[in-house]
Amino acid sequence: MSILQSICHKILFDWAGFRVDIGVELPRKCIIALAPHTSNWDFIIGVLYSRATGVRSLFLMKKEWFFWPVGILMRRLGGIPVYRNHRLHTTDIIAGHARKADVFRLCITPEGTRKANAEWKRGFYYIALKARIPILLYGLDYGQRRIVCNKTIYPDGDVERQMDEIKEYFKGFTARHPRKFIV
Repeated sequence: MSILQSICHKILFDWAGFRVDIGVELPRKCIIALAPHTSNWDFIIGVLYSRATGVRSLFLMKKEWFFWPVGILMRRLGGIPVYRNHRLHTTDIIAGHARKADVFRLCITPEGTRKANAEWKRGFYYIALKARIPILLYGLDYGQRRIVCNKTIYPDGDVERQMDEIKEYFKGFTARHPRKFIV
């Protein structure tokens, strides 16, 4: 275990008291749907988890976070800036990268914001569908101090039904700010 990995492990599991409940295998290519997302602490917990366990993934974040010098750090951590005001066919572009890559893991928060939002974004679903890769559902449960992944979704094109299934999975998790988490 590297020094960085040991430090992240100590902070996340010993000091912060989180534990892991992972019941599915991590494939070489997947979308990691992480919810609830109600605080910037979710990002920090995610980075600590990634470094402590060696589960590296890319992530999408609004372009405003990619200013100098923070942008250098964000890219190094795996960040991909999202330009929300441009029509770039982002899902097609990312799905194309996923199909070509040997290993591709992208973490996305389906809510798309830290505010209360019952209308979850669907871009993560369409990326997975177009790239023909699974979606792993990772729950960040502050109530029980757990990081949980016990469900994999294989997109079949029935977006409404599968989005309902995804939201149902996340109902049992306690957000850092519960009033901001709407399923």
